[in-house]
Amino acid sequence: MIRPSVQALAPYVPGEQPKLKRLVKLNANENAYPPSPKVKEALRGFDASLLRRYPDPGCNHLRHLLARRHGCKGENVFVGNGSDEVLRLAVDVFTRNAAPVGVFDPSYSLYPVLAAIREAPLCKVPLPRDDAALAALRVPEPRPDLFCLVNPNAPTGTAFGVEAVRAFARALAPSVLLVDEAYAPFAGRDCVRLAFEERNVVVSRTFSKAWSLAGLRVGVLLGPAALVDALYKVKDSYNVDWLAQTVAEAALSDPDWMLANVRKIAATRDRFAAGLVRKGWDVTPSCTNFVWCKPPADGPSAAELQARVRNRGFLLRRFADSPELADHLRISIGTDAEMDELLELL
Repeated sequence: MIRPSVQALAPYVPGEQPKLKRLVKLNANENAYPPSPKVKEALRGFDASLLRRYPDPGCNHLRHLLARRHGCKGENVFVGNGSDEVLRLAVDVFTRNAAPVGVFDPSYSLYPVLAAIREAPLCKVPLPRDDAALAALRVPEPRPDLFCLVNPNAPTGTAFGVEAVRAFARALAPSVLLVDEAYAPFAGRDCVRLAFEERNVVVSRTFSKAWSLAGLRVGVLLGPAALVDALYKVKDSYNVDWLAQTVAEAALSDPDWMLANVRKIAATRDRFAAGLVRKGWDVTPSCTNFVWCKPPADGPSAAELQARVRNRGFLLRRFADSPELADHLRISIGTDAEMDELLELL
């Protein structure tokens, strides 16, 4: 009674959610700092009587605010229940039956799950080493209907420039290029304008990272009106609740708070990465709120270190199921005090 593809599915595994308060969560790339005080004000002033009615199915006021922020029209904005819903709908909408979904390898580990649910072949392409390699990349055959490019990339933290992404999008056309920009605010640059300049590019964003709202679940897709409208055709009827819409609007009203947190995290990230390098670690330069790093060969392995620091109260992420990634750790950036204590432990 269960579809064979679902029976065989290896589900997405989130970072460990601790039951003990003493554990410092540096395994899920959450923001180290709380959202804007305006979020707290919105929660305090929220009219609970609204909850007896369905929310605005089109998130129209939030779409208007997002359109104003990104210099586009409301018809260019889709709002979803976290960016994971946005990504799932994109795979459903832009992929024909049995057509491939393209991803770089390594990349966000949810994409293989979404392709498997859709029973779509997954086309893995080695992650290009730089902008020139991406711009010159030949599109694989059979050509994917949808190619998902995480930029900055997870889990490596590296980023491609906008013109290299544009060149790849044009080579991929008419197939759709989805640029997953969950971490773009930490990079200081983005590809949003491609969503309005190229007919086959959509860009996803999230309130979970830079906006400090991972517990809220609001995601965004920006792109040509025809592509955005296709997602609205298949979304859940009321996919974003009243509370989420209200709080996201409050956060958007205070971008300076978000940007200040981003700057603090980036400064801590660079300082922590430099400390690891001094200890002999191999650290990939990061454009995100985490670092991708490999311990020195003459010391404990990544698995040993992950276990040891967990016993001392710190959760780190290791992709144990992937032989190519298992010797690295992905370490989210916490507060200065947390990262100083972790660096001393390591």
